[in-house]
Amino acid sequence: MKRFFRAVLLGGVLLGVTGCFDRHNANNKSGMLTIYGNIDIREVQLAFQDGGRILSLAVDEGDRVEKGQMVAELDATRLQMDVDRISGEVAAQVQSVRRLHEGSRPQEIERAKATVASARANLRDAHLTLTRKNALRITNRISQQEVDSASAQVDTWKATLKAAEEELALVVEGPRQEDIAAAEATLTALQAAKQLAEQRVTDASLQAPADGFIRNRILEPGAMVTAGAPVLTLALTNPLWARAYISEPDLGKVREGMRAQLQSDSYPDKTYQGWVGFVSPTAEFTPKTVETTELRTKLVYRARIFVCDPAHELRLGMPVTVTIDTTAKDSSVHPAECGNSTVTRID
Repeated sequence: MKRFFRAVLLGGVLLGVTGCFDRHNANNKSGMLTIYGNIDIREVQLAFQDGGRILSLAVDEGDRVEKGQMVAELDATRLQMDVDRISGEVAAQVQSVRRLHEGSRPQEIERAKATVASARANLRDAHLTLTRKNALRITNRISQQEVDSASAQVDTWKATLKAAEEELALVVEGPRQEDIAAAEATLTALQAAKQLAEQRVTDASLQAPADGFIRNRILEPGAMVTAGAPVLTLALTNPLWARAYISEPDLGKVREGMRAQLQSDSYPDKTYQGWVGFVSPTAEFTPKTVETTELRTKLVYRARIFVCDPAHELRLGMPVTVTIDTTAKDSSVHPAECGNSTVTRID
């Protein structure tokens, strides 16, 4: 009896192996390669570049958003105050640079000239006083102290005249080039600070970087958020692909750019067009989540099959069956054939 059951079991195994072999041979003859995988998409963690209090969220989980659409906003009151403060500093520095470039005013030059003329007149008067006192000293009508005082007064007015003439030269020549360069550098720094403050106000409005769907709404209005902390999770709709696996015997039949057709259990009567975008150069063991009739221990090569889904019916993780016609002469496909202008081909 045991021998009978062993014979039946062995016969069943042989029939199964023979059937798989026959199906594999049939698959080779027809040129239609069938592989299995799951829909995969890229995700983006949307975050603010600066911290603050969330003022509003414009989207909810499941909402579809377009590139550039505002999805969240921070309270920018303090940021705008910073912009206003720096704008005032920039305006003041602009006037300082302008004043330096224009140089001295005519009135300032005339005042410096008048100071020089006054010093010269006082010097002449001091010389005359000294001459008279020297004559009086000869007849001993004044003391030597008065003569010395008159001589010191002459020296004082000489120094005053020299200082006035130097001041006149500086006023006529105008500001130093180093002072002008320093003022211009300060103005450039203030303008950069203003641009940074304005950019922070702009960054207080969080925008979607690409088309997609909101998967997670992590924070709510009123919450304090730090710079770089995720607020929303965006699932990108472009590109959309299936992560599938090709067995080693079939690897030589597939090349990048080949047409492919995908089917899912959710829409069994619908076929999605696609193409082979990438085939891994290294082998790996078949993941347990892949639905395939091949043995789990068999080495396979990961492939990325881009798919056209204008109606956005395919979801992340959805299992799909991929069929590739390896005998087709015109096996290349272009994203424009998807009927959706947003599909981008990435090989």
